[in-house]
Amino acid sequence: MTAPADLTPGPDADFDDLLAANRDFAADFDLGGFDGVARAGVAIVTCMDSRIDPLRMLGLDHGDAKIFRNPGGRVTPQAMEALVLGVHLLGVERVLIVPHTRCAVASNTEAELRRRVTESAGQDASWQPFHVIADQVAALTEDVQKVRSHPLVPETVKVAGFVYDVDTGLLDRQA
Repeated sequence: MTAPADLTPGPDADFDDLLAANRDFAADFDLGGFDGVARAGVAIVTCMDSRIDPLRMLGLDHGDAKIFRNPGGRVTPQAMEALVLGVHLLGVERVLIVPHTRCAVASNTEAELRRRVTESAGQDASWQPFHVIADQVAALTEDVQKVRSHPLVPETVKVAGFVYDVDTGLLDRQA
């Protein structure tokens, strides 16, 4: 006689769909052995927004670019760290900084975001910073200058700032 099957979901039950998709991905995985160098010499700093497909919007393929994402697509200290490593160790020669239209951190105040998160979380979020962007083009210009003037980013590295339109898919150079 066999023991009854345990019907208790395993620790990965919440991720079963994603793990199944991963197994399908791995079945014909052809990126093994790649050295991690940005084949197109490109680095992109952009927002975490799911409407942005950084590689496809530039006609690039897997392995062509280094991509750093955060809310608002800002050049944070972590983004700068990634860019310096990319420039010196991973073949980056061009940097695109790409925030986007209809961005939550550029279209809300800090107080509004804290209120919305407080309502969603059911607990006080007044202590959590969200680093809202009052003027997206000014912030983008500042970020481009921050990269261009960094002592570990040589002048030979081309840096530009673009706003991605989530409704048209087009990039508009702003800096």
